[in-house]
Amino acid sequence: MKVVGFNGSPRKNGNTSIAIQTVFSELEKEGIETELVQIGGREIKGCDGCNKCRKDGSGFCVIESDIVNECLEKMYRANGIIIGSPVYFGSVTPETKAFIDRVGYCARGGGFLLKGKVCAAVVVLRRGGAVQAFNQINSLFYLNQAIIPCSIYWNMAIGREIGEIRNDEEGMKTFKVLGQNMAWLLKKIC
Repeated sequence: MKVVGFNGSPRKNGNTSIAIQTVFSELEKEGIETELVQIGGREIKGCDGCNKCRKDGSGFCVIESDIVNECLEKMYRANGIIIGSPVYFGSVTPETKAFIDRVGYCARGGGFLLKGKVCAAVVVLRRGGAVQAFNQINSLFYLNQAIIPCSIYWNMAIGREIGEIRNDEEGMKTFKVLGQNMAWLLKKIC
């Protein structure tokens, strides 16, 4: 079994990475392979609405100038998916937004290729906007018939400076429990 995580923060080793790695550590304790892919800080073109992904049904995008198709391949092969983003002005990062839009259209166009995968959103914030960012990511999963495990709270932690989320005990516990619940669910359905 494998879970692939996508870090939508431009800070490669920042709080969002720490959050995803916290979930990963629980998965790895249960023998589940993990892989982290950096999407934040990379150029990801937004969806141009051409609908070719729906017409050809391949599950891939005609835009080949960025990493989205490579990421789609990883998602389709994985049993579980995590997408993490810090909050930027009450939303996910621009790269994350472009990523979820294109992934969503391609996966649906290919026949709901995320259906049945165990998927989770992970969000880091300084003050507010976490629920909106959390819902943006989860909308991708809901609209693609993925299975979304829960934790003890919304999957978010508070921190601005790198490493500061470690001071948010409830947030860190939420990520650990999310990892435990993902592992349990993956073992039940895979």
